[in-house]
Amino acid sequence: MRIINSYIVLLLLCSAQWSFAQQPKPNIILIIADDLGYKDLGFMGGEHFHSPNLDALAKQAHVYYQAYAGAANCAPSRASLLTGLNTPRHGIYTVGNSAQGKSADRKIIPIANTDVLNEDLQTMADFLSKQGYQTASIGKWHVGETPLNYGFQYNFAGNHQGHNKHFSPYNNPDIPDGEAGEYLTDRVTDEAIRYMKQTQAEKPYFMYLSYFAVHTPIQAPDSLVQQYAGKKGTGTEDYPTYAVMVHSLDQNIGRIVQQIKDSGQAENTLLIFCSDNGGINFISPQSPLRAGKGSYYEGGIRIPMFFHWPTKIKAQQDEQSIISLLDVFPTLVDLLHPHENKPKLDGQSLWPTLQNGKSSQSTLYWHYPIYLRAYNPQVDDGRDPLYRTRPGTAIRHKNWKMQYFYEDNQAELYDLNSDIGERHNLAQEQPRTLRKLEKMMKAWIEKTKAPIPTELNPDYQSK
Repeated sequence: MRIINSYIVLLLLCSAQWSFAQQPKPNIILIIADDLGYKDLGFMGGEHFHSPNLDALAKQAHVYYQAYAGAANCAPSRASLLTGLNTPRHGIYTVGNSAQGKSADRKIIPIANTDVLNEDLQTMADFLSKQGYQTASIGKWHVGETPLNYGFQYNFAGNHQGHNKHFSPYNNPDIPDGEAGEYLTDRVTDEAIRYMKQTQAEKPYFMYLSYFAVHTPIQAPDSLVQQYAGKKGTGTEDYPTYAVMVHSLDQNIGRIVQQIKDSGQAENTLLIFCSDNGGINFISPQSPLRAGKGSYYEGGIRIPMFFHWPTKIKAQQDEQSIISLLDVFPTLVDLLHPHENKPKLDGQSLWPTLQNGKSSQSTLYWHYPIYLRAYNPQVDDGRDPLYRTRPGTAIRHKNWKMQYFYEDNQAELYDLNSDIGERHNLAQEQPRTLRKLEKMMKAWIEKTKAPIPTELNPDYQSK
């Protein structure tokens, strides 16, 4: 009887996979906000921002409250999202020079940074093109000269620039100027909708929709800023203008959703929303999370993220799963069940979690053998006032978070269940846990061939 029951279960599983394979492949829209903080939206607990469209989507989505960026700033995080690989695999560890700040303040020589993503690495667009998808990159790119070299068939605005002014004229060769005063978030959405309307109905499409908002410069239409006049946020910058940038982003994502509905594709569209890294701490602090963009404390790497596809994915407020942007690519691979060999990726598929509602407890790693100088020494809330991060590696395993720093070979250990703000370093109090995480880290470093900076800097001056 047990053998018969097992056989029936196997048949049912095979039947379910066969049935899904016979269905039309879904359109996939991946929306990335730029520098949007963990709590800059209503559904993430933000009290200072207006985001009704994203809040409504989140009610119908699988929302991950312990989602992480692939890195603490733009280029490395996006490279990891696109390839499903951790930073040692592609070599993009930061934006620009890895030896930031004064040489006298750097104890060791950092690992050289790679500025351009290797075109030989497979991206999710390469993979989806092979699955018959039309592919488009609309908005910020930042990891090479053009998305067209990485599996995308259409590009608007994408080049190596990491940020852009938000009003026309844009001074960007890949964004033709609109009327004077045109707002970039509106324009990116216009182009996205134009692309959606011109796609071939008989083929699915993948749209990588990467907004420049809410990256600096902090700019927004004056007509909307007046709605927030007199209101205060928690940062030191111009709160009304930043709040409008969030407001405008939300409005424009609402326009994308309306176009999905108008096209009759709402039941066959997977929409994924995320930020590329944490918010900038002095602009919009993410209390109780510590620090912000560029730091590997929680404020720099924890992000808002959800998967929305009501006909296939049950709505869930998931506070248990521990996931990262590296998991998006393998999830798409798992969803489509390709017949050819699946790409070898560092992330884990979330598709089983999205289907059965069970939590996904991945162990996450970050490697950053670089120096990233401070934004604002008074409020960055890093390990020291000169740098948002110094060379190190971090690991998140269950409730434990460890950062290991190569300048002094010292570690910080936090229990995130009881200390989400990372204020109580338990490295001395929990030696067994520390040794366990260090052992896991060393095995991962060996597996990924992550380069470790060890050469002393002759210019260094001890303070």
